[in-house]
Amino acid sequence: MNLLRAHRDFRLFWIGETINRFGSATSSVALPLVAISMLDATTFQVGLLTAAAWAPWLLIGLPTGAWIDRVRRRPVMLASCLASCLLFTIVPLAAAGRLLTIQLLLAIALLAGAASVVFQTAYTAYLPTLLAPPDHPEGNAKLHGSASAAQIAGLGCGGLLVQFVGAANALLIDAASFLVALACLAAIHFRERRTSTPRTPGAIREGIRLVVHDVWLRTLTVFGAVSNLALMGYQAIVVVFLVREAGLTAGTVGTLIAAASSGGVVGAFVARRTLRFGTARALLFCELGLPTLALLIPLGGVSPVFYLIGAFGVSLGVVGGNVVKVTFIQSYCPPELLGRLSATTSFVNYGTIPLGALLGGTLGQTLGLTPALWITTAGVPLAALVLLASPIRRHRDLPTHPRSSNSPRDRGTR
Repeated sequence: MNLLRAHRDFRLFWIGETINRFGSATSSVALPLVAISMLDATTFQVGLLTAAAWAPWLLIGLPTGAWIDRVRRRPVMLASCLASCLLFTIVPLAAAGRLLTIQLLLAIALLAGAASVVFQTAYTAYLPTLLAPPDHPEGNAKLHGSASAAQIAGLGCGGLLVQFVGAANALLIDAASFLVALACLAAIHFRERRTSTPRTPGAIREGIRLVVHDVWLRTLTVFGAVSNLALMGYQAIVVVFLVREAGLTAGTVGTLIAAASSGGVVGAFVARRTLRFGTARALLFCELGLPTLALLIPLGGVSPVFYLIGAFGVSLGVVGGNVVKVTFIQSYCPPELLGRLSATTSFVNYGTIPLGALLGGTLGQTLGLTPALWITTAGVPLAALVLLASPIRRHRDLPTHPRSSNSPRDRGTR
């Protein structure tokens, strides 16, 4: 197997994305703690803050995908990194000038979310052009594994930074990470070919039609939407739960979440090794078997150990499943349609995230944090029923090409 560590451009891309994920992880802890500690936000407002960060997928996700298929992706990613850096720098400056309000925090979360939509869509379409098809599984595993490791470190550091330098100042780490990612992207030698995809009024419809009429893409998209609704439902309020119900400090919360997220590193490792048993089987194991541990999370008020075990299992399953799904899509979808496909699936998948955050915040505000966690975490394993109701449960492997998806040779055995 080609060792991608020797691939200079991939190495730069890998380093930049890993550091970027580290910064984003620190802000995922710091931003709700800014609202809680500095602005005395309610549980619903914390949920609304998370919803604002993901709402742009509903607002601009589809047109972004059609646009990305017509332009070079790297300049778009560079501009997105710069915009995100500037936005997260505003928070500590506003706090220093006593100008920080929940409304400003919501606006920054919304704009940073828009920049993330553009970056993520371009990133999904750019990576397959950077690597040869045989290197996609290794590249995806490395990126997801290192992203999970960076998230662990970032979550732990996020809580500690909030404790020692303040919640607003902790966001400067995220701002700096975008600058590093920008520098790494700028140093890549590989130059994309100018796209030949014409601008057509039906570009968005083509992406939607691709998903709707393909049973494999349709199943994974619907599953992602239902799963993210449940995942974000509990993740939007878990920091508030650990602080107010479990009585943990900001530093302890960051450390606990970081330890739980280490399951993602294991998930990236496990995913590549379970592929030998079949990609469809590996997907079911990651997305149905492991996430049942989510039911332990609401017991974190009794002992943080329950939260740790439950969230570790969820993280392991989610990252492992993502490695399988991303590798499948990159081999299954024609390269010239990846941007539209990514935008369409992300519009549906990520579009439920703000709804989940609002659901979690509303349930937490009306029923209490612990009952809200029981309801939302129960949805995590239940979401996998979508996979069980699809052809995936009858196959050993996922298909590698649209025209082979109905071929007996590619169906495998149960």
